[in-house]
Amino acid sequence: MRTYLITYDIANPARHSLSGAIMQLGEAWARPLENAWYVQTSERPGALEQRLKDHLEGDDGLLIQQVEVNAVLLNTALRWFKKRHVDVANVVAFPSNQIPEANAA
Repeated sequence: MRTYLITYDIANPARHSLSGAIMQLGEAWARPLENAWYVQTSERPGALEQRLKDHLEGDDGLLIQQVEVNAVLLNTALRWFKKRHVDVANVVAFPSNQIPEANAA
């Protein structure tokens, strides 16, 4: 299993669907910063690019780089999520302004 850093610049953020596509890659993902992701997968970078390129337009930038598992994080945290499966909803909208209710059933 490899770990990749995926980061991007989107020229028109109102129309971008890249976040949802990244959450579908690999076995697990983490999003420590708004436009920076870690993805754990056995796929090669070229295969990841092929799966993401339809979500980009001419002025958008994309970086996919294999990285070591360890990283230095300042003012952020690294929380890994499993790849979303059809019967499990773990796609997370960012930013989330909802506060979970205490004692929710």
